[in-house]
Amino acid sequence: MIDKVIRIFNIINAIQANPGISAKDLAFKCDVNIRTIYRDMDILELIAPVSREGRGTGYRFMGKFFLYPLNFTEQEALVFSLLPSMLDMEKLPPGFDTAYDKVMGTHRKEKSHLNNIIEDITGIIQMGTPAYRKESPNFLQPIIQAILEQKTIDTVYHTQYRNETTERKIDPYYLVPRDQRFYLIGYCHSKQGIRTFRISRFQKVEIMDQPFDKGDFNIKQYLKNTWSVDRGEKNITFKVRFNAEVARYIKEEELFVHPRMKDEKDGSLIFEVTVNNEKEFLRWILQYGASAEILEPKAVRESLKEQLSQWIRMYQK
Repeated sequence: MIDKVIRIFNIINAIQANPGISAKDLAFKCDVNIRTIYRDMDILELIAPVSREGRGTGYRFMGKFFLYPLNFTEQEALVFSLLPSMLDMEKLPPGFDTAYDKVMGTHRKEKSHLNNIIEDITGIIQMGTPAYRKESPNFLQPIIQAILEQKTIDTVYHTQYRNETTERKIDPYYLVPRDQRFYLIGYCHSKQGIRTFRISRFQKVEIMDQPFDKGDFNIKQYLKNTWSVDRGEKNITFKVRFNAEVARYIKEEELFVHPRMKDEKDGSLIFEVTVNNEKEFLRWILQYGASAEILEPKAVRESLKEQLSQWIRMYQK
C-alpha cells in the first residue's frame, strides 16, 4: 500500500513536469508495467482533475491544479544543485537559467519556511531552566530540525549522576515530553546503543552533514513497560489500592503503559501495572500520599514502611 501511495505521488510529479506524458513513459519512470499505471490513474482521477482528451494525447492536469511544495529530500536538492556544473550551458535552450533559479528558489523558500515553523514552535514551548544555571540555551530548534532531516548531531552533554561532561555524536530519533521537560531518544555513537538524553543537559548541539537511518527501531517496543522515560532492566508488577477520593482522577491519567483497573464496591480502585523502573513508579505513587496503598509486591510495601518510619523519626527530632 505504501509503495502505491509513493508511486501515485511520483506520477503527479511526472505529469506536472511533463504535461501530456504517456502511460508508457509513466510506466518507465515508475518501473512498473503499463496496466499498473492504468489502475493508478483510475485512483488518481478520483482525487485530482486529470485530463486525457483522446488516445495518444497523454495525461495532464486541468485548470490550475498543482501539487505544492517540491519537498526535495536533501539528496535530491544536492543532485539538482550540481546540475549546472554537469551540463554544457552553451548548448542549453534559452530560459534554462531562469527556470533553474525558480526551482532552486522555491526549494530554499520551502526550507526557510520549515525552519520558521520550527522556530515558532520552539518559541511557543516554554522550557524550564535548571535552578543551578542562570541561562539555559534552547537547543530544541536544532534538535527538531535534525530529527526531521535525519541528520546526526554533534553534542556536548552533561551526565548528572556521574557529574561528567562528554562529547557525543547522536542520531536523534524521537523527542519525548515528560513533566515540563524534554528528552531525546536516539542512537549514541560512543555507547553504540539507544540512549535517553535530557534536553536541558546539552551544552552544545550542532547539526552535521551525516545522514542516519533508524532502521527497524520501534519506539513503542523500546518504551514498553516504561513508566515515564527512564527504562529499567527488570519488570515488576505493582498492585495498588486508590481510595474513592482519587479513584476517578486515576482513571483520567494519560499513561504510556496499560494498567488493569477494577472498581471496588466502596468506590476505591484496584490498579495493577507492570513497569521496568521501580523508582519512577514509586515517585508517582507517593504524590497521592495516604490515598494510595501499595498492596504488592510485599518487598516494596515493607521497604516503603521503613522509609516512612525514617521520615517520622526525622521529623520527631
